Amino acid sequence: MEKFVLIMAGGVGSRFWPRSRKKLPKQLLNIFGQNSMIQDTVERLKGFVDEKNILIITNKVQKALIEEQLPNLPKENVIAEPVGRNTAPCVALAASVISKKSKDAVFVTLPADHLINPKLDFHSALNLGCEFAYDSKGLVTFGIKPTRPDTGYGYINFEKNETKEGIHKVIKFVEKPNLEKANEYLASGDYLWNSGMFIWRADVILDEINQHLNGIYNGIEKLDTSKIDYEFYQKLDEIYPTLDNISIDYGIMEKSDKVYCVQGDFNWSDVGSWETVFELTEKSENNNALVGDVYIDSSNDNYVYNPNKFTALIGIENTVVIDTNDALLVCSRDKVQDVKKIVDYLNEKNKTDLV
Repeated sequence: MEKFVLIMAGGVGSRFWPRSRKKLPKQLLNIFGQNSMIQDTVERLKGFVDEKNILIITNKVQKALIEEQLPNLPKENVIAEPVGRNTAPCVALAASVISKKSKDAVFVTLPADHLINPKLDFHSALNLGCEFAYDSKGLVTFGIKPTRPDTGYGYINFEKNETKEGIHKVIKFVEKPNLEKANEYLASGDYLWNSGMFIWRADVILDEINQHLNGIYNGIEKLDTSKIDYEFYQKLDEIYPTLDNISIDYGIMEKSDKVYCVQGDFNWSDVGSWETVFELTEKSENNNALVGDVYIDSSNDNYVYNPNKFTALIGIENTVVIDTNDALLVCSRDKVQDVKKIVDYLNEKNKTDLV
């Protein structure tokens, strides 16, 4: 068994506007600390896998920036999709590339922008999942034990009896529930949050894609993925836009009969909105999370990001304030999921310089 990792890094992060833009999206920003989220993701993998076995799939706009942020990664390991086609074509492409590198490859599939710690507990779960995926030829997903009735996550319904120590058979995947259902799931103990992280053998996931998403499989088969060069990109530009736009969750995980889960015994967040950033950022007095020079008077439970200008808040509560060179966001904390509507509006009005 040889271990690899695919990091999916093609997203725009529209819920993180105005900081996240097409040219500099969420995963390339230093939301927490000095490193960008993708730098933290790669750093987190040290000790689990060699950097030469880390593959990143992104887009043409972000490729050069990722190479700049991760100079130790071989440049041919950063592959740029010509267009976004969701996660199933991305996984199929990665599986083809990885299978040419190793005949007994098992690979972890991760988003670029999650927050996970401690690292060693994460590695333990990855190793358990890799061993099971390799030996059983099963598809492994990571579930996170719910700590609250969250309506922002999908859920995994799993069998209580273990298939193997630490491994459970998945009964079904459940879409983001309403609050009543989320409370039921939490109380039952039979559900985990769906983290969007997976492990599979390269040959096995290719077989599954051939079975369930034959058009994608046939398209990827036309590519020579043994060498990532000019000819490869010429062919990719021709074939990739014709592939079905579908997620690996819908296309494979919800159809396959050999899906298992590992419960992640580590701290995890998908950092899905400014509200999550507020929750994870250290607070000053009156429960304010502040980045920059900020004056506070009779204000509490706010998140302020304005590193370049002095900011003053008087009588403000439960508000997100994000200031950049060309845009300002002021948003109630309970409306942060609607920030992506601003991006939709800007696209409709052709204000592409702000997107």
